[in-house]
Amino acid sequence: MAGKDTCVTLVPYFKVHEGKLQQFKDGCAAFIEKTKTEPGCVHYAFSFNGDEAHCREGYEDADGVLAHLDNVGELLQEALKIADLTRLEVHGPAEELAKLKEPLKDLSPAYFELHDGIRR
Repeated sequence: MAGKDTCVTLVPYFKVHEGKLQQFKDGCAAFIEKTKTEPGCVHYAFSFNGDEAHCREGYEDADGVLAHLDNVGELLQEALKIADLTRLEVHGPAEELAKLKEPLKDLSPAYFELHDGIRR
């Protein structure tokens, strides 16, 4: 049997302000560089649909998420000057989600709980 699944994914969506898309994309490179130093980061990338941006990111556990947010906090504050966070989802097992509810409360995320037996 495989080990316990503790993986947590963040699913943020941003609406980039008019005329700021290239500036936002340029800033994504700084996020990528910062995450290279994070041992708990499983995957991290940006995708775009017009002026909407999504950061595809996964972490070994809730501690990895918290380390990431601490690491990129200043960059995120800069990005939020040219884009609005329109939705944030957090996906993972209940035990890991519980560790994030207080630290993420100001971002008002939607939590999606992973259920054992409904995964590969």
